[in-house]
Parts: sequence; structure tokens; C-alpha cells
Amino acid sequence: MSAPSSKPTVSEREARQVAEAAREQEWRKPSFAKELFLGRFRLDLIHPHPMPTDEAAQRGEEFLAKLRDFCETKVDAALIEREARIPDEVISGLKEIGALGMKIDTKYGGLGLTQVYYNKALTLAGSASPAIGVLLSAHQSIGVPQPLKLFGTQEQKDQFLPRCARTDISAFLLTEPDVGSDPARLATTAVPDGDDYILDGVKLWTTNGVVADLLVVMARVPKGEGRKGGITAFVVETNSPGITVENRNAFMGLRGIENGVTRFHQVRVPAANRIGPEGAGLKIALTTLNTGRLSLPASCVAAGKWCLKIAREWSAAREQWGKPIAHHEAVGAKISFIAATTFALEAVLDLSSQMADENRNDIRIEGALAKLYASEMGWLIADELVQIRGGRGFETAASLKARGERAVPAEQVLRDLRINRIFEGSTEIMHLLIAREAVDAHLTVAGDLIDPDKSLQDKAKAGANAGVFYAKWLPKLVAGPGQLPVSYGEFKREVDLSGHLRYVERHARKLARATFYAMSRWQGKMETKQGFLGRVVDIGAELFAMSAACVRAELLRSQGDHGREAYQLADAFCRQSRIRVEELFGRLWNNTDDLDRKVVKGVMSGTYEWLEDGIVDPSGEGPWIAASDPGPSQRDNLHRPIG
Repeated sequence: MSAPSSKPTVSEREARQVAEAAREQEWRKPSFAKELFLGRFRLDLIHPHPMPTDEAAQRGEEFLAKLRDFCETKVDAALIEREARIPDEVISGLKEIGALGMKIDTKYGGLGLTQVYYNKALTLAGSASPAIGVLLSAHQSIGVPQPLKLFGTQEQKDQFLPRCARTDISAFLLTEPDVGSDPARLATTAVPDGDDYILDGVKLWTTNGVVADLLVVMARVPKGEGRKGGITAFVVETNSPGITVENRNAFMGLRGIENGVTRFHQVRVPAANRIGPEGAGLKIALTTLNTGRLSLPASCVAAGKWCLKIAREWSAAREQWGKPIAHHEAVGAKISFIAATTFALEAVLDLSSQMADENRNDIRIEGALAKLYASEMGWLIADELVQIRGGRGFETAASLKARGERAVPAEQVLRDLRINRIFEGSTEIMHLLIAREAVDAHLTVAGDLIDPDKSLQDKAKAGANAGVFYAKWLPKLVAGPGQLPVSYGEFKREVDLSGHLRYVERHARKLARATFYAMSRWQGKMETKQGFLGRVVDIGAELFAMSAACVRAELLRSQGDHGREAYQLADAFCRQSRIRVEELFGRLWNNTDDLDRKVVKGVMSGTYEWLEDGIVDPSGEGPWIAASDPGPSQRDNLHRPIG
């Protein structure tokens, strides 16, 4: 049986419909971030800060001690960077201490760590080598363990989770050479054949795919008589006949990761390996990512902590014009930014993780905001460290060592962090994803008003529903606790954070008013205003981070754990964040979005092609997107299982 060779042709509207169908439609639990975008500052949902149980903390701390010893004695980060590979013995050692099973329940042989301690472990491992952090997170955050935990049958859990906990590495395969954040065009097929499915297709950027033993594969099942079809998830054994790892990809950073291109040709997969029903693949993927995305902020927190350490030590040792460079205001401002932002990133990560563990709130927006904000701010932190280090920041650690100086890999951290703005949803896609969730309440009551396919009767009904909703909602955006000087008084200590929380409350209402005005103004064209939506999301991210920083500072104060210093860092972060928020609000309406669209039309039509004169293009020949037609592989299999 052969798979169809033509790729799906999908219109813009059809692509949106596929993405919309994959969304989790209902909100069964409260969401701090969703309420924030609606202008309701629900501090009670995050304060007092949720905490792990004593048993969970003890188990987590015991493993962190074991992992720290392993990273300090067994991991040579310079070797991994130099050879672009994690040594097999290091991966075997990680298996032995149980690192593959951090998130897997103890009854399946895992460690049963909470999300909080799992992310602390990823932060620790990622500081030793970002490639190791990626290996562990790709395996557990989006690989086989997480979707099986959420959607697998008991038989699937019994069969695969013990292997994932101790011996088998897993990978997640969704992206294709011509399919990225638009999965409606997915070309890999899974054709039913008796009690099996036959897989055909090519998958790109398969993190862990080169060394994986098990794969989660997204493939399109054709519709048929009594068969829904659609994008579907499968657990696939990598040693199955017909699977070929055709290439191990190389990147500007994260040189130790095992990321490849995998071809499926007539690969037989038992129907028992299908995760969930046919057509549920995208929903499974998106639900998995709700918490899976929190692994990326963990790597950013690791980088922030390391950048702060290096900035502090270097800026004390390096003197210019008679004093350490830290005491020059231009450098000091950068150090302050690194310290305050690192504090906030850890606050966002820990709060989101603990909320995931608590399972009392819906954190789909919080997880996405954490990923978006940490990846952007983590990159800025690393860039500032390179600037503080000057020429030494641009020089490789190996070169520094060769000429007798401390081998500080600042430029490597910058390279390694860059992918986080693309991984698991680029910043641009995250803006749209979060914006869609942020305006969900509006579309729920008024969506039919702007849907061209709806009848006049449907529009009239939607108009009536919207009138009822907005009559209750809009008056609440006029005034609130943020205008009362005594609000949030429990955050007023030697350093006063109460004013920052009042600022968040006021500006959450301001953001909601701006969003409502924009929807009224643009209606159905709102989804095309990506610049506006991106700024709305960025404002929400800053307000969320400010809230998390204040709540964390109060938690540390109540525990007697650097409380005074935490209040100082939270205050510094909030003051820096408020400047960014004011700028973003100004750019909601004062921007070059319309002009930019005109320039883009000119660029794409060739109007400005003369501007490209005077250079040579060193790019090689070849297609922009590699061919991915189904068929047998013409290459050697580079799959390298680790024993």
C-alpha cells in the first residue's frame, strides 16, 4: 500500500479552522493570566504563593543533590561543545541516576518529581551543558512520557513508561520540511491497514531523533467510511523497518543536541500504539505543550544565573579609569538589569510550575507567557553579558584558555539561547497563540458578529449576547483597587512593592479597554493586526512578570530567606518593567505598522531591489525547502542508539 504523493493544499481559512479545532475550547478552571487580559487582577489566584508538599520537596532536593554531583564530576561542557556531541557515557550516567524518568510516576520506575523540581533539575543540568538540558527536556516535556501521561491508555503506560524512565530516549516529530507552525499542511500520512497503520513521510528538526528509541509521530489519517481521520499521534519504535535517520543537523548553538531528519517509508505501526482517537493529534500536542513549554524558561533561568555570576566576578576584577567597571554607571545599569530580570524569570518559572503542580488553575496562558517572556529576556541578558565582557565576550572559551585566561563561554551562551525564541513556538507564533486565548471571552460572546459565514439571525443573536456581556464587563474597567493608596498593603515593607501591584491592577484594566476598543474598531480584521496583538501580549507578559516577582519576594520574606534582598530585586525589576510597559502602550497606537506593510509590498515586488546592489551572496545553490516526497530513503541510516 502506498501513500498519496500530493501534499495537502490548504487555504488560509482552512488552516485557521484546523488550529482552532485543536484548541482546548473550554475554561474549566480559573486562570490568572486570562483574568489579567480581561482587566481583572486576581491576586488571590497566585498569592499566597503555592508551595510543594514536604514530601515532594524532600524527594526533589535529594535528586538535585545527586544531579549536582553528577554534573560537577561527569560533565565536560567544553568537550561537548568541541566535539558537538554528548558522550555516550554521560547519557548512560544520566540514565543510571534516573534523570530520564524525572517526571514519570514512581510506579513506572520514574522519580515522580513535581514540575517545580523537574524544572529546577533542568536549570541545574542546563547550566552544566545546555545540550544536556535539551536532551532531558525533549525526552520528557514533549516526548513519549508526557502525552502518554495525559492521553495514553493503561496498556500504553505499562508498556512504554518503564522504558522511558530508565533506558529509552524519546523524541517528538511534528515539523516537516514544508510544515512549521501551520500543521494543517501536514504531509506525513498514516494509512489504516488491518490492525496497523502504514506511515510515510519526512520529519525535520527531530530533537533527540538521531539517538531516540521511541518517537511520538504526528501523521494524517485519511478520512474513510466510518473513519474520522485527521492528524493523529502515534508511538513508534525507531528500529522499525522503513525508518531512516537521513541527516544529523548542525546549528549555530546547542551543538551537542542530536537533531535530525527522519524518513518513514511503509512503516508499520500497530493501532494499539495510537495515542487517543484519530484526529486528536494536534490537541494532544498543544495540551502537552501547556506545561512542556516550561522547560525553556528553565534553560533561560540557568543562563541568567550564570550571566549574573560572571558579570559580578568580571566587573569586580576588571578596572577602567581607576575603578572596577561595575562602578561605571553604563556597566552598572547592565548588571542591575541582569540581576533584576533573572530574579523575575525565576519567579515566573517557579510560580507557573507550582501552579501546574497544584492543578487548581488553568495555566495554558501562563505557560505560554513564561516561554515567550523568558526566551526574549534571557537573550537580552546574555547579550548584555557579552557587552560587559567586551572583546572577551566575543572570544571563544577555547581561545581565552589558549592564551592563559579564564575560559568563559559568554559567546556560546548567546548562541545557545538564540533558539529559544524559535523552539516550541516562535515569538511571533506565541504572540498570536496567546492573543487568541486572551480575546477568547470576546469571541465567545461576539465572534459570530465578525464571522462572514454566519447568518443575519446568528449575528443578531450574537449581538444580543454581546450586549449583555459588555454591559456587565465594561463598567468594571473604570475603577478598581489600583486607585486606592492602601491596596495590597501586605507588600509594603522596608521596600514598598504595593505600588507596583496597584500599577498592575490599573494597567490590566487599561489593557482590557485598549483591546475592546481595537476589536470595536477593526472587528474581523483584528486577526491581521499582528503588530498590535503582539504588543498587547507583551504588556500582559510584563504585568504577569511583575506580579510573580512581587509574590515571590513576599514568599521569601515570609520564609526568612533573603527577603529584604528579594524585595529590592523585585522593586528594581518592576521599575524597569514599568518603563517597558509605558513604551508598549504608546506603541499600541503610535507605530509604523501601516507604513511597514507598504514597504514590505515594495520589497516583495522588487521595487527596492536596487538596494541589494554592491554585494556578493555566499549562499550555496539548492532549493529553499528540501524535497520531502514519500518513498524509500536513498541515504545511510544515521540512527545511533545509546546502549
